[in-house]
Amino acid sequence: PRLATWAGVRVRCWVARALCGRRWGLRDLVRTRVLEGWPYCQKRCSYCNFNKYIPRGLDEASVRSCLTQEAQTLIRLSQVQRINSVFFGGGTPSLASPLTIAAVLETVSSCAHLVADAEVTLEANPTSAGALRLAGFRASGVNRLSIGIQSLDNAELRLLGRDHTADEALRTLEEAKKLFPGRTSVDLIFGLPGQSVSSWARGLEELLQLCDDHVSLYQLTLERGTSLFKQVQQGALPVPKQEVVAEMYESAREMLRDVGFRQYEVSNFARNGALSTHNLSYWQGSQYVGIGPGAHGRFVPRAHGGSLREARIQTLEPDSWMKEVLAFGHGTRKQTVLSQLEVLEEVLVLGLRTDTGITHQHWQQFAASLSLWDMFGASEEVKELEDQGLLLLDNRGLRCSWKGLAVLDSLLLTLLNQLQQSWADRTAHQT
Repeated sequence: PRLATWAGVRVRCWVARALCGRRWGLRDLVRTRVLEGWPYCQKRCSYCNFNKYIPRGLDEASVRSCLTQEAQTLIRLSQVQRINSVFFGGGTPSLASPLTIAAVLETVSSCAHLVADAEVTLEANPTSAGALRLAGFRASGVNRLSIGIQSLDNAELRLLGRDHTADEALRTLEEAKKLFPGRTSVDLIFGLPGQSVSSWARGLEELLQLCDDHVSLYQLTLERGTSLFKQVQQGALPVPKQEVVAEMYESAREMLRDVGFRQYEVSNFARNGALSTHNLSYWQGSQYVGIGPGAHGRFVPRAHGGSLREARIQTLEPDSWMKEVLAFGHGTRKQTVLSQLEVLEEVLVLGLRTDTGITHQHWQQFAASLSLWDMFGASEEVKELEDQGLLLLDNRGLRCSWKGLAVLDSLLLTLLNQLQQSWADRTAHQT
């Protein structure tokens, strides 16, 4: 999932590192997932620096064979026995054939127990998701769709380098709602060059008349190496001031709340219980197996015989990844280790992105002997955040208020410092 929002800009590196390159040291959790990466796109958008490739004579049968082989290898290397969700991310996984999606799901279910009501999500772009293709994905086992609409303004779509128009996006949305009612999510980007609060609000209001029960909002992040970054750096495109971007975010939160959406995570809004259980489990620290070029996973290997998780980063470049899968059964390129303090830092950063925050029971899964009260209860700085109505520490646990969720980055600076200080005091006391 893309992670850059106004409330998380300054901690974005924390979140990305937490999801993409570490090992968790914690006991096994019930929910496990599979994340499959399809790195191919028809074109590269002007703002995107993800691991994406434009295929030239793609041999999908060979890619499919490697995906299923790696899935089989990594699931069997792990202690995973029960899988609650599968997420096909990209790239543009809607460019893959339904046959490939079905093959991966069949492999997953043959290696572990894929529960009957497992959430199976596929990311889709409007130009690669016609009605027949969407029906094929549903027949292959997909039961949730995430559509990258990004904007309903054609000028903004051209600026972003998207290959669809607003009308094409809306047609795809209508078809998706018929096939995946209550399980169709849409992505929108705000903070674009030249965008105003009023133009953003108009586009969101139009979408809210037509969308299903899940919306994800992402602030545009200008990534070094992208064409959009270069244009802004050269002064060819003006970007909104930060206070304008903040107003866009706040106005969107209020508009969504007014029509019945719950903001259950900094970027994600749902109504009628349509939360993305797969993405929510990232913020809750569940383990997952990552398959495909550039995929990331975190699971408990069988070889450990215990509860330590291992982060695996798969080889980025598809041809190299395929060679490694054929040679070794998987294309894992990097494995990393976390200290217990680093685990707690990530639990804090990720957990506070949700409206429920971190319960005492959840925290104890990671720090059985050091409670949230021990960490934060005596802190004057934390008390000040509570007095300002930004943070709550009570019998339920630690969480942001509605007001605090919008400024999460500034809260985390204080909370991370307090966590590190409490940990240092504990270590000194033990020695």
